[in-house]
Amino acid sequence: MTARHPSPTPLISPYRWTHIVIGIVAFLTRFIGLTSPTDGGTPVFDEKHYAPQAWQMVQSWKNPFVGGIEDNPGYGLVVHPPVGKQIEMVSEWLFGYSALGWRAASALSGVVTISLLMSTVKRLADSTMVACMAGIIAVCDGVLLVTQRTAMLDVFQCFFVVAAAYLLVRDAQQMDARMCTVRRQGRIADSPWGPRMGYRWWRFAAGVSIGLASGVKWSGLFYLVFFGLLSVMADCARRRRFSVQRPVRGTAGRDIAPAVASLVVLPIAVYVFSWRAWFASETSVYRHAKESGMIDSGSVLHRVPAPISNWLYYQQQVLEFHSTLTNSHGHHHPWESKPWSWLASTRPMMYYDAVHDDGTHYAQMLLGTPIIWWVSVPVMAWATWCWVIGRDRRWAVPVVGYTAGFLPWLTNVDRQMYFFYATNMIPFLIMAIALSLGQLYPWALRHRANQGSDSQGTGAITMPRLKGAIQSRRLTIESCWAQVKAVWFDHTGSVLACVYLGAVVAMFVYFLPLMVAMPLSAAEWDDHMWLPSWR
Repeated sequence: MTARHPSPTPLISPYRWTHIVIGIVAFLTRFIGLTSPTDGGTPVFDEKHYAPQAWQMVQSWKNPFVGGIEDNPGYGLVVHPPVGKQIEMVSEWLFGYSALGWRAASALSGVVTISLLMSTVKRLADSTMVACMAGIIAVCDGVLLVTQRTAMLDVFQCFFVVAAAYLLVRDAQQMDARMCTVRRQGRIADSPWGPRMGYRWWRFAAGVSIGLASGVKWSGLFYLVFFGLLSVMADCARRRRFSVQRPVRGTAGRDIAPAVASLVVLPIAVYVFSWRAWFASETSVYRHAKESGMIDSGSVLHRVPAPISNWLYYQQQVLEFHSTLTNSHGHHHPWESKPWSWLASTRPMMYYDAVHDDGTHYAQMLLGTPIIWWVSVPVMAWATWCWVIGRDRRWAVPVVGYTAGFLPWLTNVDRQMYFFYATNMIPFLIMAIALSLGQLYPWALRHRANQGSDSQGTGAITMPRLKGAIQSRRLTIESCWAQVKAVWFDHTGSVLACVYLGAVVAMFVYFLPLMVAMPLSAAEWDDHMWLPSWR
């Protein structure tokens, strides 16, 4: 008898292989043709603000630690924090002031965002297959594709938000492991409040990521609130789950203060630190507002040192700009949309549209792949049900992340809004779809325990019989149809999941010309305009 040797462990796991393959596809779809379209060699849409501002940073960059500033008076008040433009600055420093220069950072951030999304789903579902599904859907979503191929700030905020979600998942899993260790050692009852959780570096890193997201756009502050509450709720639920006598008091006494430090104080500190170039320069916008008499004499800002008062005055002016950017103040745009239209991508955003004399369109439209966005409401309703009613903690991440990207915008619907504000919602919708497909996958119309007896009655054939039938050329239409029925009844969920993923890929390919400015004839353009609101 020969001895059996264990099979060697592969150098790269199947999950890593799928991660690598999907990463390559994401890289190719983001970088191929990245330099098109342009407006006669210049940026398109709101790239016209951010690309020149990033180039200003390149030109004023003296200290690599401090960086440069946006000091071009032609743009007046710079209304967004500097982090996103600082990232674009590195890209333009490497590749120059060109389409590749101002978009390369966005494309690379997009590839990493998809990788982080897959890693988050892998940890939530503990399934390579579900993570692979999430990666395929992310690669094929139009909003992610267009955002990651343009020099818009939303791509960087989306990256930091997804990174924060991933880091909080890592933190939760680490705390579960620590609590298991404490219970195994019999120390749960040492205190009615439960044990102290120790240093939480994953949550600390999440706080840094939220601070950077806020340093791209102020809407990152939404995640400071929502993720902060989620973390505290998870701590309380964990203490209750591990039979701590007083879980609420334990959370209040031992978890809230560290959570505020990591997810509130730290992000604010990171946000302030991102303005270091503004403080270091003498030509920054409003850098000498106090000295020049721009601040009212009765303002409380006169009671603080000039650099701080000038910076706070700048923040005040930005807040005033955003608060008056409303329809009631006369601000209207032909492609404006309200939050309820984002749920199903019913009002996309046109970034570029050149129509030739023969009617050919070269358009780049921020349009969500319909089969992904049109299922958002039922999928998120199901995700909420699984979390709240089913008590499945995994669903908290997509539900809270999606809500943080949507709900705050409903507080002021008079504000001028655009579909690209919904960029932060789509990663969490993709997480929810992937988790739903993971639930659907093992479901079957016929229970597999009855597979043996039922297969004879339906005329289904086994693989050896199928092989023999092929070899003897006795395979009939009836036996083929029986095999199809057997697959359908025994693997219904997996068939439906594969059909959905196939439809996602097919629809992505169909709408790809509309996302990357490929030529579309007038007839093809009409065929792609599925809804009147897309025009």
